[in-house]
Amino acid sequence: MTPETLARHELAGLDVAVTAALNPDLIGISGRVRDETMRTLLVAASDGVKQVPKAGTTFRFALKECGALRASDNESGQRPRAVIVEGDRLLARPARRSETHRGSLWQ
Repeated sequence: MTPETLARHELAGLDVAVTAALNPDLIGISGRVRDETMRTLLVAASDGVKQVPKAGTTFRFALKECGALRASDNESGQRPRAVIVEGDRLLARPARRSETHRGSLWQ
């Protein structure tokens, strides 16, 4: 998975944080994507599972990418890379979204 193809992949299991939202109560929710529906992400946060709407929300996903092993890297030798995605670009069923071949969906 690369930043360019993130929105075409299954998001479950990725670390995510809400960076902007129409509902200010959602900003700051972070954790691991537990599940995904056509219109929402279920995020396993420290205080429980939160259902976050995709529409009107901006997400920051942490992708792991291979790199040289350094003391600051994690044990697997991968560094997380932050990818910002507008939730409106994720509005589709996960299986259907992976079938589309649009341009880059990250900023």
